[in-house]
Amino acid sequence: MNHLFENVAYLKGLAEGLNIKESSKEGKLLLGILDTLEEIVASMEELQEEQEDLADYVEALDDDLAEAESLISDDFDENDDDDDYEDEEIDFMEIECPKCGEAIYLDEDILYDEDAEILCPQCHELIEFADDDFCEEGCCCGGDCHDDEEEEVVAEDHQQE
Repeated sequence: MNHLFENVAYLKGLAEGLNIKESSKEGKLLLGILDTLEEIVASMEELQEEQEDLADYVEALDDDLAEAESLISDDFDENDDDDDYEDEEIDFMEIECPKCGEAIYLDEDILYDEDAEILCPQCHELIEFADDDFCEEGCCCGGDCHDDEEEEVVAEDHQQE
């Protein structure tokens, strides 16, 4: 940036050496241009200093972030996640709205709740189900398989007491 200051100073000295005065129109223009160049160079130097300060700050932030990442990665092994959910069953069931065909994912507890009303988020129609709508493929229970499950749970609860 120093070379720009030197160039502007040289041009100002040249203008003085040529006896360019503000009394003429051309002299006023040339001296105004030189003053403006000097201000531009000063502004550029300030911007360069601010940019260097910001670069230092970003580098410090990057170092801090790298340190935080290493602390976190030491405490967390990415492979641990896979084992956490192997034994869990998915409690959601996909149904299709009979009116608009929208795929809807519902918690199974809501599906088997007789008092729950299910509205399609797409067409806002009430979706009603028959007992056998939730039986799995090849089920021969006639819609009673979930009632049997509930009876088994109740029986198990009584046995534990």
